[in-house]
Amino acid sequence: MDIPLRTYMTTQARSVPLRYNRTWDAGASGIAEARDAVAALLAKVRPALGRRPVQDAQLVVSELVTNAAKHAPGPCALRLELLAGALRVSVTDTSRQPPRRRPPDPRRIGGHGLNLVSMLSRGLEVTWLPQGKRVSTTVPLLTAEAG
Repeated sequence: MDIPLRTYMTTQARSVPLRYNRTWDAGASGIAEARDAVAALLAKVRPALGRRPVQDAQLVVSELVTNAAKHAPGPCALRLELLAGALRVSVTDTSRQPPRRRPPDPRRIGGHGLNLVSMLSRGLEVTWLPQGKRVSTTVPLLTAEAG
C-alpha cells in the first residue's frame, strides 16, 4: 500500500507533520525504496536540512528495514513521521524475536546495524503486535553542522 508524500495543512495554515507509510510483501525489495523515501520526505523540510542529518536518517531506516528483511519472514512496513526537529521511524515485521544488539567488534563482518542505530537515534522501542513487532526510534535532525 502506497501513501504518497504530501503536506497536510490545517485551516489556520499550521503544518501537521509530514508522513510516509509503505508496506512491502518482502522486506529486501524495500530497502532502497525506504532510503529514497527518507530523502524525499526530508527534502520537504524548510529551512532545508544539511546533508549529514539526511544521511543519518537514511542509515537508521536502512538498518531497521534490513533487519526486518533479514530476520522476519513475510511483509514489513515503514512509517516515517516528521516531528519538530526529528524524524520518527517505525518498522513493523512478522518476527516475534526482539532486536539484539551485538557487542562492538571491528573484526566482525556484519552485526553492527543496531549499534549504528543507537548512535544516530534516540529511544529504540519495541512494541509487540499480534503478528510480530514494531521497532521505533527518533532521529534528531538538528545538528551543529551546517551541511
